[in-house]
Amino acid sequence: MSEGNKEPPDMSRPDRRGAFFLLFFCLMAIGAGNTMLMAAVLPPLSREVGLPDWMAGAVFGLSAFFWSVFSPVWGKRSNQYGRRPIAALGLAGYSVSMLLLFLSGLAAKTGLITNALVIFACLAISRSFFGIFGSGANPAAQAYVADRTSQAERRDEIAFISSGFSVGTVVGPAFAAALVAFAGILSPLLLTSVIAAIMAAMIWFRLPEQKEPITDATHLDVETNARGLWHSRDVLPFLVFAVCLSLATGILMQVFVFAVMDKLNVAGTQAAQYTGPAFTVGAMAVLLAQLVLIPRLKLRNKTLMWVGCIPLLCGALLMIVAQDFATLVMVQFLLGLGQGLARPGFSSGASLAVSPQLQGNVAGLVISANGMGYIVTPFFGLFVYQYIGANIPFMIASGLLIFMGLYAYYALRDGVGEFDPEEDL
Repeated sequence: MSEGNKEPPDMSRPDRRGAFFLLFFCLMAIGAGNTMLMAAVLPPLSREVGLPDWMAGAVFGLSAFFWSVFSPVWGKRSNQYGRRPIAALGLAGYSVSMLLLFLSGLAAKTGLITNALVIFACLAISRSFFGIFGSGANPAAQAYVADRTSQAERRDEIAFISSGFSVGTVVGPAFAAALVAFAGILSPLLLTSVIAAIMAAMIWFRLPEQKEPITDATHLDVETNARGLWHSRDVLPFLVFAVCLSLATGILMQVFVFAVMDKLNVAGTQAAQYTGPAFTVGAMAVLLAQLVLIPRLKLRNKTLMWVGCIPLLCGALLMIVAQDFATLVMVQFLLGLGQGLARPGFSSGASLAVSPQLQGNVAGLVISANGMGYIVTPFFGLFVYQYIGANIPFMIASGLLIFMGLYAYYALRDGVGEFDPEEDL
């Protein structure tokens, strides 16, 4: 085990469960809004206003770049200022981002702006607010849970709050499909902005935080070598896997929406009636993995990682031959199941590989790695899909998933990032 596990974390308090549920609902709001944006709003909107497919992906790519840069920053700041203010800032930044996206989309649809590059710039800048400021919510939430759990509890509790994001992805697409049909393609953006603002206020005023912030965070970095944490031999393998997973799933999820429109010959608001339910099935598979399979099977983090690659690989290969809606729904189920198994594996593994004092730092690195692949997915995914070959992105993702499964099986050292009962006494 890593030497960092020798100090016990800030353990359970009477208000801990309520706090975890509050974070669960905050991540649920983020998950719902992001999936609505990806599944039901931005792809149909981009085609409606005449943007190339790759530009829609590039909007997410630029945000992912800022997400990857700023997540470690906010993780460290949560050590210095506390988890609560950083989480509240993240929700507020997310609210502003969705509001700006709504205004940019409205300006494009009404003809106030017509130039494709200007529309793209407005959408990209609006989404970037999420990458810069919204990236604070996830590492602060994960570090908050790590502060208040034992090693034995940590994987299940991290899986619990992470499943809040997954619940949002269940609710979001189905709700977006109905909302788009009733109130227009931009309505999910405005609603999400309002909900995120409410959740930011609840975090600020209602989230208990008895644990004192570490006021001398710079001194902490020097003492614990936190500045070099990303290339620690205990942490780096989890981060490599996380980056590869974000690249593979980014390709599959972004291309999926456009593939549905092309394979089923649908567009605009009609496309949301297909992509929304499909994403809902995928999100339900994530919940099945995180809330049922992981607690019951009690697998090691390393096992969760390589086993999760198997359904993901099956989904990627099935996408090549899929021609009907039922098969496309099965693809989403497999993708959701694989992500639901793999993500808690590397998140919990990285957390258990370091000391309690470094939970904010490692949470920021994990969240950063989660978004890093999305920086380049518009080029490996949507650009290749539109200009080179419709099946090539799925072949790229398949090859990457085979590498990831082998990497997790052979590159992760036994015992690192796993619960050791003797050190949790």
